[in-house]
Amino acid sequence: MDKNNIIGLTLMMVMLAVYFQFFSPEPPASEIIDNPVVDNSPSKLSEKVNNEVVLDPPLDPSDSTLNQLNKLKYGFFVSKIAGEESIISLNTEELEVTFTNKGGTFKDVEIKNYTTYDSLPLHLFNENHAIDIYFEHLSKNISLKDLIFESELIKYSDSTELVYSLDLNGKRLRQIYTLYDQGFVINYRIENDGFDELIDTKNLNFYWEGKMPKIERELLDARQRATTRYYSITGNTDYISKTSTEYEEMMIDEPVKWLAFNQKFFTASVIAENGFSKAVITLAPSNDDQIVKQGALSSEIPFTDFENNQARFKFFFGPNKYSILNEVTEGFSQNIELGWVFLPFINKYLIIPIFNFLEQFMSNYGLIIIIMVLIIRLILSPLTYKSHISMAKMRVLKPELDAIKEKHDGDMQKAQSDQMELYRKAGINPLSGCIPVLLQFPILVSLFYFIPSAIELRLESFLWADDLSSYDSILSLPFNIPFYGDHVSLFTLLMAGSTILYTMANSQMTTIQGPMKTMQYLMPIMFLFFFNSYPSGLSYYYFITNLVSFGQIALFRKFVNEDKIKLIMEENKKKNVNKKKSKFQTRLEDAMKANQTAQKNKGKKKKPK
Repeated sequence: MDKNNIIGLTLMMVMLAVYFQFFSPEPPASEIIDNPVVDNSPSKLSEKVNNEVVLDPPLDPSDSTLNQLNKLKYGFFVSKIAGEESIISLNTEELEVTFTNKGGTFKDVEIKNYTTYDSLPLHLFNENHAIDIYFEHLSKNISLKDLIFESELIKYSDSTELVYSLDLNGKRLRQIYTLYDQGFVINYRIENDGFDELIDTKNLNFYWEGKMPKIERELLDARQRATTRYYSITGNTDYISKTSTEYEEMMIDEPVKWLAFNQKFFTASVIAENGFSKAVITLAPSNDDQIVKQGALSSEIPFTDFENNQARFKFFFGPNKYSILNEVTEGFSQNIELGWVFLPFINKYLIIPIFNFLEQFMSNYGLIIIIMVLIIRLILSPLTYKSHISMAKMRVLKPELDAIKEKHDGDMQKAQSDQMELYRKAGINPLSGCIPVLLQFPILVSLFYFIPSAIELRLESFLWADDLSSYDSILSLPFNIPFYGDHVSLFTLLMAGSTILYTMANSQMTTIQGPMKTMQYLMPIMFLFFFNSYPSGLSYYYFITNLVSFGQIALFRKFVNEDKIKLIMEENKKKNVNKKKSKFQTRLEDAMKANQTAQKNKGKKKKPK
């Protein structure tokens, strides 16, 4: 090598050193979270070679340019970036997990006993995902995925332990995965044996980037349900807007217990035993028909946890089944949508226990839904009976109520006053028929959340429906009808039709007149549009509920003697002639009078001068 070559190579090395020291780009903000100020003490930023303190491995001019660049980028870790990738696959009853020694992390996770909607293997982690841990070494960002680890397998009676080790000058980093023979949880811990001396005293950064694959039939529904969730140690569960069609980012400045990629029926998540110090979660739409959404989970592992061998985690890859998620960690069951306010309580302690109990005795979910309807209607029968009695009383009073309306001929205030007086004398509470219905309503709404989220119904067929967790199409339309869709769901038609018949039968037992009588028939028409693309299991449940309700009405009619009710009310009229009005009745009448006066005043204001 002549003099000019030596001078040129030397200048090149100097320029590269200056560039990487002062101008090298930092990792993207989505990948590395800002950390506390670095501890610049020599013990942390330097290594001793031949008893001399140096900041980087010595550069050899005879090395290739690539080797020189690697030394500048990786420092003392440069010896760990070379080597062949080796793959290890481990099987349990529920999972097939593939690991790579490049970074000592997951390469693929397949969920056994489940498939995609088109019967393909179901992978919650594959080439579209990447997990990495970053840290700083001599003010350089080092990524574990760039390093080659040594592997060791240890088998126990009910589990398998996979150990990935990185040894550098007697300082060791170990990543240990524990897979149990059963379950969807993989335990993970990081062990440090003097390795903390090689990295700057900053929190380590955990990063998980992933694209959620399409595993259900309806892409739009899947995209509206796919999200990234988090649970803070303070007890807050939150997620990025599921219906968003734009890039979304959420900064979390409080300790975080777990982060998750959550889809309709499956979740991939990381849970920190001692919590992450903070996190950033992102979610973005995808133009790929095979990708639902793409996102990233970026968080900080406290340096003290790493230093003291307290960095312990769990990975969960599995189905959104309440009995499974509830055992993972606190708040983890909230990856299933069970409603709001008190609806989750009804689902957890009434609907789900009944459903799981019936599963033990039969595998046909169409029959399970029928029996669920019978059990729930039986539980609600006292309320239904009370409502039926109230309607029977109103029906007996109907001739007198009609006479009051005719007497006052349009004067609603006087008519309502006389009606309230009639109710008082007859011993009828006009709200007694509404309260039982309102008490039943939360259960109906709870099922509206439970059935679409029940993974047990996924890909289960019944009659003409090939998947109770999706719509049942008996006819595909060559065009799309706004708010309806491009198909015809038979269970939705049956539900809407039976609701109309039930409403007709019910209206014969009530005194509803005017616009309200017409309005009650609009609801089934709205259901026809609203439920057409909803899971067939939900429409089927409401259809069976209507059929059972018909049976209850027929049964109650046999046991309810309206002539006897009429005699009782006549006796009540005699007893209550001089009885004072209750405070409730007085307040109700006052409210009705105030409303009538307000309506009159409003009408006067609208009249032209």
